[in-house]
Amino acid sequence: MAICGRMRDAVDRAVGEMRTLGDVFGHPADVRRADDVHRFFEAVDGKFGGLDILVNNAGIADLAGIEETSLADWRRTIEIDQTGVFLGMKAAAAALAASAHGSVINISSVFGASGGFGTSPAYHAAKGAVRTLTKNTALHWAGRGVRVNSVHPGFIDTPILDPVKGTPADPAMTGLTPLGRLGRPAEVAAGVAYLASDDASFVTGLELYIDGGYMAR
Repeated sequence: MAICGRMRDAVDRAVGEMRTLGDVFGHPADVRRADDVHRFFEAVDGKFGGLDILVNNAGIADLAGIEETSLADWRRTIEIDQTGVFLGMKAAAAALAASAHGSVINISSVFGASGGFGTSPAYHAAKGAVRTLTKNTALHWAGRGVRVNSVHPGFIDTPILDPVKGTPADPAMTGLTPLGRLGRPAEVAAGVAYLASDDASFVTGLELYIDGGYMAR
């Protein structure tokens, strides 16, 4: 298993937490930078001799309405949430095609297919682009035996929600979720594990919603 991130200390901490899972390799990389992403996959190939599964999970959120969203904030969110997915798949393309079990899981969001609260325009735009890019690449790589799917979490209890804890948006999230609670990271991980596995060998171009029923409303 290999992971990357912008901050070396965060990468090292994550590697330490996952040591019990087996051989875990960490490498610093900014997903907005093509050279960084390319070097990461070179390091992965040097360490493991190939690549079977790619999970594009880097992401940040924005909270303002469109009038208050600066161009700099827009660009930062798009670069991380959207361009990072493009760069990851582009850099990993050859290695995934050489695998007999190539699988890509791109983390989108329920906000990639809905208007949400009418705020966070860059986040919605980026996650919507990930949704469509996933389908486009799934078709392009189908003949190479590489499956590409997207996962769309609802409101999951992770640090990305910290800015809205204690605000009116906090009870609104559970109120809009038919199962009446926030999701757990492990519940999203289970969906990713399924799509990465051979159990999903006939699944590509799928949008998997792990949202407590949010999109069914």
